Amino acid sequence: MDDLVFLDTPLVDVPSMSLMIFRFILNTLFVFVLIHFFYYRKSRRLDYYFTFILISISIFFLIYLLGSVKIKVGMALGLFAIFGIIRYRTETVPVREMTYLFVIISLSVINAIALNLSYSEIFATNLIYVLSVWVVESFRGVKHVSTKLILYDRVDNIHPSQREELIEDLRKRTGLDIIKIEIGGINFMQDTVMLKVFYVSKYEDKSSVDHLLKIPKNER
Repeated sequence: MDDLVFLDTPLVDVPSMSLMIFRFILNTLFVFVLIHFFYYRKSRRLDYYFTFILISISIFFLIYLLGSVKIKVGMALGLFAIFGIIRYRTETVPVREMTYLFVIISLSVINAIALNLSYSEIFATNLIYVLSVWVVESFRGVKHVSTKLILYDRVDNIHPSQREELIEDLRKRTGLDIIKIEIGGINFMQDTVMLKVFYVSKYEDKSSVDHLLKIPKNER
């Protein structure tokens, strides 16, 4: 019995547990606002919705719990590098999704590791993130230009002198506000030509397949 060592550490550290739960709720609340009211409202992609939520939870607890063993800044930056270059095997992650992923990782790391900041500073930091995303998402000062590949069936219209007729024909047949055209491969045997068209569109009308050159293997 003399060899036994009894630890004075309680099974549940109430102050520490309360702090962790408060920071977790705060982080989850602001991440949810970013994902639900800004990202999902326009993209309607439920797969990334759940992905972002789960990544946020994972990053928060990973950083917060490792913080108890004095995680170094280099380790935190390493986590940014690992998760910041994530590319799923089914498809390349679009730029907008990668941007939201980086924002969510940043927010989760800040909420988990900034233990020396007051509650007001943490809240203000989260609020600045949300307001910044709101301003960027609401900005309408720049036209959004999308692209599509079109297999065109009238080779006679690709001559430079017929450019206006070509654009007008595509506008009538597609209903798109086309502003520029690039001509690709020409097949005179089948009387077809590959065109890359640039058109003005509302961001709400942006499709996830706008920039695809071919159908992903998992969707064939």
